[in-house]
Amino acid sequence: MLIDTYGRIATDLRVSLTDKCNLRCTYCMPEEGLQWLGKSELLSDDEIVRLIRIAVTDLGITEIRFTGGEPLLRPGLVGIVERCAALEPRPRMSVTTNGIGLKRTAAALRAAGLDRVNVSLDTLRPDVFKTLTRRDRHQDVLDGLRAAHEAGLTPVKINTVLMPGLNDDEAPDLLAWAVAHDYELRFIEQMPLDAQHGWKRDGMITAGDILTSLRTHFTLTEEPGTARGSAPAERWTVDGGPHRVGVIASVTRPFCHACDRTRLTADGQVRNCLFAQEETDLRGALRSEAPDEEIAALWKRAMWGKKAGSGLDDPSFLQPDRPMSAIGG
Repeated sequence: MLIDTYGRIATDLRVSLTDKCNLRCTYCMPEEGLQWLGKSELLSDDEIVRLIRIAVTDLGITEIRFTGGEPLLRPGLVGIVERCAALEPRPRMSVTTNGIGLKRTAAALRAAGLDRVNVSLDTLRPDVFKTLTRRDRHQDVLDGLRAAHEAGLTPVKINTVLMPGLNDDEAPDLLAWAVAHDYELRFIEQMPLDAQHGWKRDGMITAGDILTSLRTHFTLTEEPGTARGSAPAERWTVDGGPHRVGVIASVTRPFCHACDRTRLTADGQVRNCLFAQEETDLRGALRSEAPDEEIAALWKRAMWGKKAGSGLDDPSFLQPDRPMSAIGG
């Protein structure tokens, strides 16, 4: 069991498969990209599967989310999913992706045992997409969403970040479009995880702003007893249902008290919080042929030291040195 000093138990593991990405989103990385990890620094497929096995069979993990960078760039992804689907007990598995590669991989991922996908899409306008991502791949994302839905990777969830002066007027249009296509839309407040360290609290679009905009077009009814843990979105039914929309207010309404996540970076480091300043090296233990029991003990120790909160509401908050592409979203 991965428990911390505040009694929180981690059951949700986020696994970053690569730091590379085929987009250059302005809130994530600079236009020229970053210095990528070398192949020898990355965990191998066997190492990833071993760590997931330890997490599932020895440490109580029940949910696996594969992230990046862009996880669909990992050549061995389908095989990793297939091997993890054979674990006992079987974890639920999902992928967070930009969607570009889903058209060619959705069916294979579903056959391998993947349960569903989260796709990042911030705009319905191709020109705005190109400005935000610095790539002309909007149609590829739409095609990938359709392929995921047809493959049964449902519910297909869309993650959207609104940026001032770019797409902050699109919330109602995005929700109407998501409802029409049977996707579940979740708005996420922009977080300080950009490599450029350019995030400013006073410039972000807040959860309150988003809900105000949506209510100009829809009747939103808050779902009673909405859980905020592995699915930290506050959810509302749209015009009486059955469709719903979520808002993840990571900055203005943090949910640290209910956090049940542990994170593994592509180079084998455990992070007990997305905004942690410290990491625990499991790659070194793996490559020194440490037994499963030793690796599990290292992981438990890393989670035991988890802080009460992310510190986002503290004036002395320091943004992590590693950008989101390196530590997994």
